[in-house]
Amino acid sequence: YPNPFNPTTNIVYQIKEKGFVSLQVFDIIGREVSQLVKETKEPGVYSVSFDASNLPSGVYIYSLRVNDFVQNQKMTLLK
Repeated sequence: YPNPFNPTTNIVYQIKEKGFVSLQVFDIIGREVSQLVKETKEPGVYSVSFDASNLPSGVYIYSLRVNDFVQNQKMTLLK
């Protein structure tokens, strides 16, 4: 949140069991534009800030992976 955002947004996620967490942001054609998290985490609620000030306006997708779980979510950058 917020969505749309300019130029930063917070991505909040919860994990229920300890696991390896990967949080990446991709542009609409699938190029990785940011790697926000890549580490083992304990259960809990986490928030990470995404700063897109160096990116053009458009739709981006974050991909959250925790062990075998994958969640993708669209977010819109409006400058």
